[in-house]
Amino acid sequence: MFLGLEWYWWLVILTVLIISLPLKVKFMKWWGNRNAEQKRNRRGKWGEDE
Repeated sequence: MFLGLEWYWWLVILTVLIISLPLKVKFMKWWGNRNAEQKRNRRGKWGEDE
């Protein structure tokens, strides 16, 4: 088979990729929102210093 792997290993790899891509997108959105929230909280913490 292609690159020495049997067909069922390609199914396993494809399944893992299909499952991991939406999880990665969800994580990146969560991480962006978390960083934005921390930045907002930091700005007002010490009054209007900035």
